Amino acid sequence: MKILLLPLVTVLITSCSVFGVGNIEEPNYEVVLEENNFQVRQYPETLVAQTTTSGNYKETSSQGFERLAGYIFGDNVAKEKIEMTTPVLREKKSEKIEMTAPVYRQQDDSNWTMTFVLPSKYTLETVPTPINNEVVIKQLPGNKVATLRYSGRMTEASINEHTQKLENWVNEKDFSVIGIAYSAAYDPPWTLPMLRRNEIHIQIE
Repeated sequence: MKILLLPLVTVLITSCSVFGVGNIEEPNYEVVLEENNFQVRQYPETLVAQTTTSGNYKETSSQGFERLAGYIFGDNVAKEKIEMTTPVLREKKSEKIEMTAPVYRQQDDSNWTMTFVLPSKYTLETVPTPINNEVVIKQLPGNKVATLRYSGRMTEASINEHTQKLENWVNEKDFSVIGIAYSAAYDPPWTLPMLRRNEIHIQIE
């Protein structure tokens, strides 16, 4: 896996550094409310590539990134390289598994969905078709989200900690939650931790 990811790192590093992301596109949004590190944003429709993997946070990070990075670096029908954008989104969906004999998987396994936002120049009609059928192209509808920004390493523990903080703020503001929380990473893993832009998003109305 390390060998496969080396070419990807070489390409990505031309536009990123230890100081964070360079000139990389991210979705446009309107800030509706801002309070310290919390915001409410209105996002437009967004075209994305998604993949879902099962396992723990670390394992699925590598698997999900490898699939999606492969797609944007030419593993598509058009063999077209697609510009990297930010953020990379991750969402955890717990999966309850009925007891069987023999037991092939732990009861607390989870499904993690990783999402790459695609450049705004593409539409559903023009975006390259993935070769890997585990990579899915979707048009996400416009939505309103509550967000919390923080720095440091993005780990499962930090995601859980800041999700709780955002949920508390959302409850204080009496917003109606209509989606589960997900993380948004804006910087490559070699960025200095104190300079990273990490976020938690929760869809509200």
